[in-house]
Amino acid sequence: MPGSSSASPHARYTSDLDQARRDEGFWQARARLASNLRLACFAILLVVTWLAFGPHVIARVWLTLPAMAFLALIVGHDRVLRRAERAHRTRLFFEEGLARLEDRWAGQGDAGERYRTPDHPYAADLDLFGTGSLFELLATTRTPGGSDRLAAWLGNAASPAEVRARQVAVDELRERLDLRLAMALAGEAVSAATDQPDALNRWAGSPASDWPRFLTPIALILSALSLGGLGLWVFTAAGPFVFLAALLIQTIFALALRGRVVPVLAAAETPVAALARTEALLACIEREQFEAPLLQALRTDLETTGRLPSEELGALRHLVDRRDARSNQLFAPIAALLLWGTHVAIGLERWRARCGPRLSSWVEAASEIEALCALAGYAWEHPEDPFPEIEDAGALFEGEAMGHPLLPADRCIRNDLALDRSAGSDCPQALVMSGSNMSGKSTMLRTVGCNAVLALAGAPVRAHRLRLSPLRITASIRIVDSLQQGQSHFMAEITRLRQVVEIARESPPAFFLLDEILHGTNSHDRRIGAEAVLRGLVELGALGIVTTHDLALTRIVDDSGGRLANVHFEDHLEDDAMAFDYTLREGVVEKSNALALMRAIGLEV
Repeated sequence: MPGSSSASPHARYTSDLDQARRDEGFWQARARLASNLRLACFAILLVVTWLAFGPHVIARVWLTLPAMAFLALIVGHDRVLRRAERAHRTRLFFEEGLARLEDRWAGQGDAGERYRTPDHPYAADLDLFGTGSLFELLATTRTPGGSDRLAAWLGNAASPAEVRARQVAVDELRERLDLRLAMALAGEAVSAATDQPDALNRWAGSPASDWPRFLTPIALILSALSLGGLGLWVFTAAGPFVFLAALLIQTIFALALRGRVVPVLAAAETPVAALARTEALLACIEREQFEAPLLQALRTDLETTGRLPSEELGALRHLVDRRDARSNQLFAPIAALLLWGTHVAIGLERWRARCGPRLSSWVEAASEIEALCALAGYAWEHPEDPFPEIEDAGALFEGEAMGHPLLPADRCIRNDLALDRSAGSDCPQALVMSGSNMSGKSTMLRTVGCNAVLALAGAPVRAHRLRLSPLRITASIRIVDSLQQGQSHFMAEITRLRQVVEIARESPPAFFLLDEILHGTNSHDRRIGAEAVLRGLVELGALGIVTTHDLALTRIVDDSGGRLANVHFEDHLEDDAMAFDYTLREGVVEKSNALALMRAIGLEV
């Protein structure tokens, strides 16, 4: 792999992309050459076949040479095509990396739409999934298991011990670009649409049939007799009698076992169709030596009965390939002659008896390491982002120079924020954030929330420093009414607020992010309801931020005993246009820009 480990991520990706493009061009040229040679060899084989069986001017044995050459070219062409495909996927890997570094990644990767759930306490509000989401930025995973694990980490905060273990593992994997490339290439082996890990685990974990040992040698002997009889018929004057006799015996044997063979082949058809992904991923992991305790534990999970997991899965994949070959109309007669289905069924059941109980642990280990590599890729591409400090208990969130991880670095305005519930702390427990339209209140909520999500998943954060305790994140930022369910915006909002309060009653403490609380009702009810909700959350020990346009709500701070504080964003006029600096300030905003914005777009007010 070209490039220096000390080079910047952008320089490394650029250098390796140039090499990948050269490799792709080289192997594509080789593939065209191999295709032309194979076509020429096939033409020669047709001519020799006609000469041997038509005018009989040459002996049939001369078929051997062009037939072997044609088969060799088929194998060689397939290998060259795989090398060309590997070079192509390598190029895509580095192009995707550069797109992320150059902020061109939105809409180009896995958006994780399948993980959207309407009742999640913060996923929709913090853009966890969807185009341009946090998941799309992080998800370099290629298998369903790895993607599922990463999505689960973003949607569910880990314990302090788990977060620290992931941080150590991610930090070790950070510089292993070659490993991440190998895992990305391995993950592209099979279409994601065919992956069914649950079905695969059920198939592997179910009890295997007990096949008598003597069946294998008998099946081999019968296949050999049929082949020998066919050879005598074709290449000697012995006639077809020996072949037909062997074929009759073989057919009786196959029919006697049909009741056991057919169910085995049918049961294995769907679950194991995507084994190449896990096999190749495990092969990448097995070559690595790890120091991080979490990685060592995952590596230990790859236990077998004397063979590497990738070798065992390779053996299973070959059995599946042989089973699938029976559906080829050209190969079907040969498969029948060789007792192909019987041999495959015996092999599948013996594999399941030997390795089936271990398969789920192999898949789980591969999935977790792949998810850790996704976080490691983000850490490597953002070397300036530190790992947060995780406290074991309490209710604390203290960030310095925090920025939104989904915004380009040159457009990301950073702010400090500190919340603390502990006695004697100078920090408030919650903030009431006021400000004019478009001044940055909602973006600040998402900045705080996304960094909390990253921190509690085990990833680096977009901040100079972040220290926090275990927290249960909950938000009400993006509330949408539902015509189908007959639910108004206000009903949707108070339903979400009820969820926020219920989460605040549980442990660890809640971390709430509420945007324009109760703005769907009149000012009188809004003030009373918002004050009640905010006081209740504070009494329950939650940390959080509430934004508002209603300055009456800011007066709640005066009676909070220091547990609440007012902060705000503001704007100013520049050349008769509104300008924002997106800097968080203490106190209550002193002016509104609503009328100025209306006039700026041509409304006469």
